[in-house]
Amino acid sequence: MIKLFKTSKVNSLQKKYDRLMNEAYYLSKSNPEESFKKQQEAQEIQRKIIATPL
Repeated sequence: MIKLFKTSKVNSLQKKYDRLMNEAYYLSKSNPEESFKKQQEAQEIQRKIIATPL
């Protein structure tokens, strides 16, 4: 079966991780507490990426 236009789970998690880290970076200048929360969320995503089998 052909998987057209489907992203793998790792790719979608990586995009989510990148988005959270980008938001954390911009929040770090104005709201460090929210930035820390975003970084924690990104770390959870990173753990899921590492735990996902290839």
